[in-house]
Amino acid sequence: MAKNQQDKDSAGEVIIENSTDAGLNTDELEKTYSTKKAEKSGENNLQGEFDKLKSDYLYLRAEFDNFRKNTIKERSDMVKYGAERFIRQMLNVIDNFDRALEMEITPENYNDFRQGIEMTANDFRQQLENMGVKIEDPLGQMFDPNFHEALSSEETDKYPPGHISQVFKKTYLLHDKVIRPAQVVVAKEINTNNTNDDNHGEPKA
Repeated sequence: MAKNQQDKDSAGEVIIENSTDAGLNTDELEKTYSTKKAEKSGENNLQGEFDKLKSDYLYLRAEFDNFRKNTIKERSDMVKYGAERFIRQMLNVIDNFDRALEMEITPENYNDFRQGIEMTANDFRQQLENMGVKIEDPLGQMFDPNFHEALSSEETDKYPPGHISQVFKKTYLLHDKVIRPAQVVVAKEINTNNTNDDNHGEPKA
């Protein structure tokens, strides 16, 4: 009987010891679990941030691709239809010229015909000015190779040497850029020696 009681007491001690050990293991497990849970939560947060950044990147990339495509199309249309506005402005001018060409010119209506041509030409110049084109007549100006093309020179006392004495074509500028230089003749000093030689060659009275 005493032996059985001793066995029970021994078993109780074992149970207590096992319970104590089990309690320690549970605390450690709970601590480990909490740590793992926190790490998992952190990983989930990082994954969520990564997914959001990836989504934002894909959205911005799609927006940029659309912007690039639209820019290319607009640039292509600008090149293709860039002259549309100018052409629209020129249509009335062309219509007026066509009507003038269809007109039968007589001595009686010649002045009216000429006036119509002048009005059409002025309309054309006005349309060019609206597009930023400037027309300059350089007659009497100092020759400037940036704006003028010298076809020849002539001796004259009507204009100072180096100045433009005749204009065959006027200067055309688009804003501040020369799109066609004027074609001109440049004045130079009269050679008095040639004049004297000519006089010497004349027979005396």
